[in-house]
Amino acid sequence: MVQRAIPLPPEGIREASVREAMAIIEREGLASLSLRDVARRLGVSHQAPYKYFPTRDHLLAEIVGRCFDEFGDALEAAIANEPDLDLALMAMGASYLNYAAAHPSHYGLMFTSPLPDKSVHLDMAEKASRAFHVLRRAVLALHLHHGQPEPERRADQDALHLWATMHGLATLLQHDSIKVLGLDQALLQAAPLHAFMSIAAAMIPGGCDDSTL
Repeated sequence: MVQRAIPLPPEGIREASVREAMAIIEREGLASLSLRDVARRLGVSHQAPYKYFPTRDHLLAEIVGRCFDEFGDALEAAIANEPDLDLALMAMGASYLNYAAAHPSHYGLMFTSPLPDKSVHLDMAEKASRAFHVLRRAVLALHLHHGQPEPERRADQDALHLWATMHGLATLLQHDSIKVLGLDQALLQAAPLHAFMSIAAAMIPGGCDDSTL
């Protein structure tokens, strides 16, 4: 009896595996992801994805790396056409929050889920680092522009502080707990700008005020 060949996904096994894995994560959560299940849903041999991803972590690292690339691109795009460095930093903060709201599954993978070992998955780690350094470069440029002392050291500290603040806001504004508090919608809508202004005032005293926005 001649067995009928299983048709391959049009984009190839590798890309189809990434696509299907992301769909599983979005629909069912990260705990449901397995290479065998990816193969089953694609209708291919259970060994097929292993040719490209030796372990589940290799597949997950590929997905996470792509998320960090997409996230970094969004941050860079926010400042690409903004010559005012103060406003550029504000635009980047807004882009951070917009990305988290528009891509909750991607954001959750990057910042709320355990990541594969960075010493094994160097490409993923480099892409994560690149996303952070997009923000750090913007902060450093602002410090240099305003003639702040020790700009390199301050850029490290302030970029991490800004990142942590945006992460806190992104997480809080999407969580059910914020609804339980019953806060006024106008207050919630103003929260990002208030946070940006507070950070800017601390980073560059007198360098940014409401009149520039």
